[in-house]
Amino acid sequence: MYARDNVADASDLQQRLPRGPEVEAATEMLRMLADGTRLRLMWLLSEGEYDVTALVAAVGMARPAVSQHLGKLRLAGLVSVRRDGRRALYRARGGHARRLVTEVMHAASHRVTGAAEHD
Repeated sequence: MYARDNVADASDLQQRLPRGPEVEAATEMLRMLADGTRLRLMWLLSEGEYDVTALVAAVGMARPAVSQHLGKLRLAGLVSVRRDGRRALYRARGGHARRLVTEVMHAASHRVTGAAEHD
């Protein structure tokens, strides 16, 4: 078998590519998760709803810094917020965001521990 036998039609491959707006949105989401603090916040928010006070205590950072990270995550569409009286409660926005964080952390765990990869 030769490499040229696997060459696909370029137009067929182009049609299979994700469109520009989806790639841009995905890139922005991944860029937001590339920060350790935001990834830790997303891990917590994937498990439930928390207010800023609880998140500040959990990550050990100043309130303004946590609020700024939450704002960036909201703009990227990864976090949603709802009001409960005077409190703002944050959570991961939907199953896709939760699974994205879970999968990347599991992949990292496999890499760190040397556990076998699986599908």
